[in-house]
Amino acid sequence: MSPFSEFLDAAAVVILDGGLASELERRGADLHDSLWSAKVLVDDPQLIGQVHDDYFRAGADIGTSASYQASYLGLARRGLSPKQAAELLRLSIRLVRDARDRFWDSSRQPAHRQRPWIAASIGCYGATLADGSEYRGAYHMRVDELVAWHRPRLETLLEESPDVLACETIPCLMEAEALARLLGEYRSTPAWVSFCCCDDQRLSSGEPFADAVTALEDVPNIVAVGVNCTAPVFVEGLTATAKRITKKRIVVYPNRGETWDAERKAWRNQTAPLDWGQAGKLWRDAGATILGGCCRTTPEDIRRLRGGKG
Repeated sequence: MSPFSEFLDAAAVVILDGGLASELERRGADLHDSLWSAKVLVDDPQLIGQVHDDYFRAGADIGTSASYQASYLGLARRGLSPKQAAELLRLSIRLVRDARDRFWDSSRQPAHRQRPWIAASIGCYGATLADGSEYRGAYHMRVDELVAWHRPRLETLLEESPDVLACETIPCLMEAEALARLLGEYRSTPAWVSFCCCDDQRLSSGEPFADAVTALEDVPNIVAVGVNCTAPVFVEGLTATAKRITKKRIVVYPNRGETWDAERKAWRNQTAPLDWGQAGKLWRDAGATILGGCCRTTPEDIRRLRGGKG
């Protein structure tokens, strides 16, 4: 059993952190940029560290790096060399690790908590296009091309030895197949894969969520599958579907239910407040054991989620 599997097995429920980009924006960062949260790696990395600090204090058992939209392609478009891009990717891991160590080494170290782990965010190909493709999944690439696209960033992030890879917001079956192939080459590195869905049955692409979960089942180091950046109203049904198919852990970290406007680079259709503690109980009852939040969620939401994990 891998150390990460032992970490998961030591707790009935593991709590992730919440939204990073939206939290940076809430604190004054200007993210009207194709790099989105990765822009802050360039402009104000200290602010990213502060957000990580707050999520660990709020109760996160796993902190996620600010590398979701930090791809070699996206950074090259902004004039950064491959060497500069690699350094930013490695910095994203160091920022969350430093925040974890500050939290854990402080005199206020909490009782009944495991030392938090570090997840390296592997954003989907669509995120680097900065046109909302992660909410459509309409790629014009082959599986082998997606494998080749993901590999350099994955290998660079692994140089900083994160505890787990978080392959996030995957919108289509083809990218799931590409990640299954790629992650199968790194059997000693645990990973989770979470999908972006348009309802309680389908990926953003319209393909069956069940097919995507099935595509990952035979990759042993994919330790968890689930959903993220999906409306909370769909999470219970999606979790139940995954529970019927997989023996892996189920991870869920929805957004607040709003819709991303790629042209304005803003969230719209504000939703009613969600009781994250109560919602977490519903998701847990459906079969999820790794719970967190995505876009527009805050440290307070994670605090409530942890408080209701019971």
